Amino acid sequence: MGAGLRRQGQTRRLGLSGGRGVVARCRDFTARALADWGWAQGGRESTDDVLLIVSELVTNACLHAGGPTELALRHRPGLLRIEVADADPAPPAPRPREVSLPGGHGLVVLDRLSLRWGSEPRGAGKVVWAEVAPPPGRPAPGRPGA
Repeated sequence: MGAGLRRQGQTRRLGLSGGRGVVARCRDFTARALADWGWAQGGRESTDDVLLIVSELVTNACLHAGGPTELALRHRPGLLRIEVADADPAPPAPRPREVSLPGGHGLVVLDRLSLRWGSEPRGAGKVVWAEVAPPPGRPAPGRPGA
């Protein structure tokens, strides 16, 4: 890959077919990408936040959309975009929070940990995405240490 493309960012994709262990596979894939990109230099908390976002997006696809079809991580200077594709065209539907009951808090977690999140149509399904700022002091992709 040329230096010009590297400065613009990097993308990692993981094709998925659902099944057991899909959340763990996505977390492991993300942890490896973050380590390769030097994300951990900003501290464990920022890595844990990204892994929690991935877990929530993938879990929501499993519970509400028939399972994820792809995880994509798009890393550019100043931004990490996490995308989970599925085959269901219906956008995420926040439900009223019931604090005393387990579950139903995934979109609240996304809202609190990400800069912004949303969904967009893709083919016959959709992509649900979240964007996160890199931790302070983390080098940009394609630069030494990234």
